Amino acid sequence: MNTQVLDTAIATNADLAGDPTVIARAEAVRPDVAAASNAIETTRRLPPALLDRLHEAQLFRLLLPRSSPGIETDPVTFFHVIETIAKADASTAWCLSQAGGCAMSAAYLDLPVAQAIFGDPRAVLAWGPGPKVKAVECEGGYRVTGVWAFASGGRHATWLGAHCPIYAADGSPRHEANGAPLERTMLVRTEDVEWTDIWNTVGLRGTASDQFALNDYFVRSDHSMTREFDRECRESGPLYRMGAGTCYQVGFAGVACGIARSALDSFVETMRNKVPRGAKGLLRDNAVVQCNLAQAEVNLRAARGYVLQSMADTWKDLAAGATITVAQRINMRMASTNAIHKAREAVDFAYNAAGATAIFEGHPLERRFRDMHTVTQQLQGQIRHFETVGAWMLGAEADLTFV
Repeated sequence: MNTQVLDTAIATNADLAGDPTVIARAEAVRPDVAAASNAIETTRRLPPALLDRLHEAQLFRLLLPRSSPGIETDPVTFFHVIETIAKADASTAWCLSQAGGCAMSAAYLDLPVAQAIFGDPRAVLAWGPGPKVKAVECEGGYRVTGVWAFASGGRHATWLGAHCPIYAADGSPRHEANGAPLERTMLVRTEDVEWTDIWNTVGLRGTASDQFALNDYFVRSDHSMTREFDRECRESGPLYRMGAGTCYQVGFAGVACGIARSALDSFVETMRNKVPRGAKGLLRDNAVVQCNLAQAEVNLRAARGYVLQSMADTWKDLAAGATITVAQRINMRMASTNAIHKAREAVDFAYNAAGATAIFEGHPLERRFRDMHTVTQQLQGQIRHFETVGAWMLGAEADLTFV
C-alpha cells in the first residue's frame, strides 16, 4: 500500500498563515468585490471599476514570476487570497484563481517573450479546452485552427492560450517518444479571436467563461509552450517545480471554502430569529439544526486545514530544493477535492435548513448554493478524483493525468 499519502508532517502556524502583506491586499479589495457582486451576476462580467482595483492590488499576478514581473507568492498565500475574495464573490475569486495558474506559463517562455506579454501591468492570460483543434507546423511557427471553450476570465484577459495537438505540414499528427500526441499551448492576443457568448449558467455567471475561435491563425514558435517542467521551464523557483496543476487545485479549493464560509456565516446571522412556518419556536432552538450546523462547521474547518497542512508541508520540501513527488501530488489532490465537497455539504446544509427564505434571488444563500454547485461540476471538483487516489494507495493502475 502507498502509505506515503497519509504521512504529513506538522506545519507550524506561521507555515499555514501565508504572507500577511499579500493577503492584506485581498482584504483591502474585498469590500469592493462585495459591492460589485450583484452587478457581476447580472452583467456576467467583472465591472471595469472592480478590474481596476484588482489590477492595482496585483491580484492577477500572484503566481507570475518576479522576472516577468509578478509577485511569485507561495501556494499557501494563494489559497488565503482566493478564499478571501470568494467570501465576497465566487466569480471574481474563480477568475483570479484561473488567471494565477495561467500566469505560471511565463516560466516556460523565453524571458523577452514573457516580459513582452506580461509587461503590461493589466496583462491577464486565460484559456480553456478545445476538443477539435489543431496546430499545423509551418515556417517560423504554427497555423492554428479550432474552437476553445470554458475560457474563465477570457473576456477580461489580454492574452488567450489555445491548447493544440501538433500536426506536420503534410497533415500527419506528431507524437511524443512514448507514442502520446504532441501538444503545445499557443498564445494569442484576445482581440485576434472570434468570441461566442455561451456562458448562461446556473452559477459562477461572472466568470464569462465563453468560447473563442481561430481559423488558420499564425502563431510564432516562441509564443507556444509545453507546461512540463523538465522540458522548457526557465524559472527554477519552488513554485514552478510544483507546477500549475497543484496551484489550480489549491486555488479552486480556496474558492469553495470561501463560498462555504460565507454561507455558514450568513446562515448564523440571518436565521437566529427565524420561526419556520408551522413551528412553535425559533429555528436556532432546533436541536437538529444545532447539531448539523456544528458538524458542517467542523467538517469545513477540518477540510480547509487539511489543504493548508498538506500544502505547507509540500512547500517546505520545494523551498529546500526538491521537486514535488507523486505522493505529495496525490495528497494535494485528495485534500483539495475533499475540501470542495465538504464545502458543498456545508452550503447544502445552510440552504436546506434556511427553508424557503433561501430560494429567492438576491438572498446570499441562493447565490452561494448556485455558485457552489457550479464549482463541483468543474474538473477540480469531480468526485472521480477519489478513485485515482484510492487506486494509487492500493497499488492499482491509476491515471495521474489530473493529479
